[in-house]
Amino acid sequence: MSPEFLWYIPNTVTPGHRGDDTTAGWGSIEFSTELARAAEDHGWGGALLGTGWGRPDTFTVATALAARTTTFKPLIAIRPGYWEPANFAGAAATLDQLSRGRVLVNIVSGLDNPAAYGDTTVDPAQRYGRTQEFLHLVRRLWTEEEVTFAGRHYQVTGSTVAPRPYRTGERAHPTLYFGGASEAAERVSAAEADVQLFWGEPLDGIAERVDRLRTLSARVGRRHRPLEFGLRITTVVRDTTEEAWRAAQEKVAKMAADAGGTAWTGNRRTAVGQQRLLDLAARGEVLDSCLYTTPGRFGGGGAGTTWLVGSPDDVAAALIRYRALGVTHFVLSDTPYRDEIGRIGDRLLPLLREPAGRRPDRPSDAERPATGHSGKEGHFATAGDALPYRPRLG
Repeated sequence: MSPEFLWYIPNTVTPGHRGDDTTAGWGSIEFSTELARAAEDHGWGGALLGTGWGRPDTFTVATALAARTTTFKPLIAIRPGYWEPANFAGAAATLDQLSRGRVLVNIVSGLDNPAAYGDTTVDPAQRYGRTQEFLHLVRRLWTEEEVTFAGRHYQVTGSTVAPRPYRTGERAHPTLYFGGASEAAERVSAAEADVQLFWGEPLDGIAERVDRLRTLSARVGRRHRPLEFGLRITTVVRDTTEEAWRAAQEKVAKMAADAGGTAWTGNRRTAVGQQRLLDLAARGEVLDSCLYTTPGRFGGGGAGTTWLVGSPDDVAAALIRYRALGVTHFVLSDTPYRDEIGRIGDRLLPLLREPAGRRPDRPSDAERPATGHSGKEGHFATAGDALPYRPRLG
């Protein structure tokens, strides 16, 4: 199948998201539309829209962007507990029809600020049980008539969604993305998701999780098409390897100087997937060919905890290795979002779409950063320091 390449729109009213230095326009329809149209212009299939209490409502923003674009597919992050499944199934099917099949859905189970919108389910086991029912019921409502369901968390009687989602070929409804690294989360994905989203783990970690999820899919009696896999990660791309590593270290130096001002505000301390990323720093500052773990030490979280850093060929080769493991959905980003949409779209995406025989399967030794430790415990390089991973340029 053809891979899916998506960007990320933070969807926040507060400037400075992950170090973006844009000062005006955050939360406005003009700024979000500019990002969405730039994604169309530079080869992206669409973008994940960030969600969280205190941000603009994700579904409302997605609807506005779909109306202002032609091919842009919004990956709409939504939370069970904020939405009831029948309400969401109807709203999403309507938008999918109006946009001619451009809706994608990312289901989020992690804690946000549930008390603010009246969600009383905070126990992780119950939250994942509720999410599994939500996915199961939404899929049925999109594909069946007169749905009756009595679960632990949701009930409907004689429910039929109209209009149905937009159908094209084998596509019967919007793709359902889901993330999470805990045992409970993986059971949900194996049973009911269409795409399991991973954060930026090394190749061995992704390979192990892909194998486990495929085995688990059979064990739980999955009734749908085989589970697909996606990667959500930050990509720092410059014309040369050395330029990219200098830019990455300058970014992290600013994070360190800001004392966590760019820190992720998600469930950093208790989320299993987040802890897996933070633990990677103990294995080294650069893993595989170009996976940079240091951002997590200085406030980076979620998809900003680890970064792929390098020239277009370096990062393309790294992503192609993930694809060889079965990853076919890629949600990439870097800041400033407006500038990097074009840079990464124009320089990286064409390499990822080349025929297999022309792909840069691996960087040359001259392009590969050295992976030894700088030797300075706790030291962080500033822009004036020598790069601890200065590429060997021959």
